Amino acid sequence: MTQEEKQTLFIQIDELLDIFNEYAPIQDNGTVVLEVIKPTFLQMIEYIVPDEMEANALIDYLDSSDFWTAPASSKFHGDYKGGLSAHSLMVIKQSLIFAKPMLENFFNSPLANQYDISALDIFIAALSHDFCKTNFYGIEYRNTKDINGNWIKKPFYKTKSENRNLGHGNESVLQLLKIMPSFINKRYVLEAVSRHMGFSDLSESESYNYSNFLQNPLVLLLQVADQTASQWFDC
Repeated sequence: MTQEEKQTLFIQIDELLDIFNEYAPIQDNGTVVLEVIKPTFLQMIEYIVPDEMEANALIDYLDSSDFWTAPASSKFHGDYKGGLSAHSLMVIKQSLIFAKPMLENFFNSPLANQYDISALDIFIAALSHDFCKTNFYGIEYRNTKDINGNWIKKPFYKTKSENRNLGHGNESVLQLLKIMPSFINKRYVLEAVSRHMGFSDLSESESYNYSNFLQNPLVLLLQVADQTASQWFDC
């Protein structure tokens, strides 16, 4: 990567973070402002996705699926209406924040010339890493007592029984390629999405050469962003 390319990368990272900070969809105290999450995403997509057809396809997918209303999980982080979009946005933010120090360090490594990572790659990897969770949860009800001791029906999220899943990361990769087929030529992005869960989402055979994936800085960046979003910020 040339110095000019690095400069462009870091400028675009700063611009994306500026968009996030302008809308402030997730505040420092952890408050999620759901009504500005979608405008934040749309502004980011308009800024960073150069292909108009793929940008429109991406927005169409977000609008036609339950991305804006789905939870990020059934009982852990983001287990509320809109949790998936909030978590995805927080992972984008964390990816952008960690990208500079991680990539500056990576660019000094012997592997530096093997990966030409752009701000678009970082944004799309972070946005799509949990696409597998769209249309994944349904709402069911359980009997419980309210504060007055009266029985009520309380809603909760549960994985739909009819789901067919190729694996957490791989299902997200498949969905990304349906929306933005140009990413078939960006294996390092697909690796990051596929392996963002680390060892917890691997079969025995997949784990044999797992260390090879860690040579890809986008794999590590997305893992760190995903874990810090959920564990540090409960988002």
